[in-house]
Amino acid sequence: MSKPKAEQPSKPDFETAMQELEVLVDRLETGDLPLEESLAAFERGVILTRNCQTALKEAEQKVEILMKKAGDAAITDFDPAKPQ
Repeated sequence: MSKPKAEQPSKPDFETAMQELEVLVDRLETGDLPLEESLAAFERGVILTRNCQTALKEAEQKVEILMKKAGDAAITDFDPAKPQ
């Protein structure tokens, strides 16, 4: 008989992942965590960071597709020094 598949925790949305990541960073910066908890928090932080990077990349791709469909194919990098 095969073992039941362990359920993977659902991937949090971008905002939830960022909030959790901020909490983890704050906890790690205090330096009060035991080594094992620090490693677990760091590992979770890496996972959350990858999820956020993926979400941002997907959002960027969607924006590019929408701009191309709208006929504005000229996409330029954002420069905060230039007035929009």
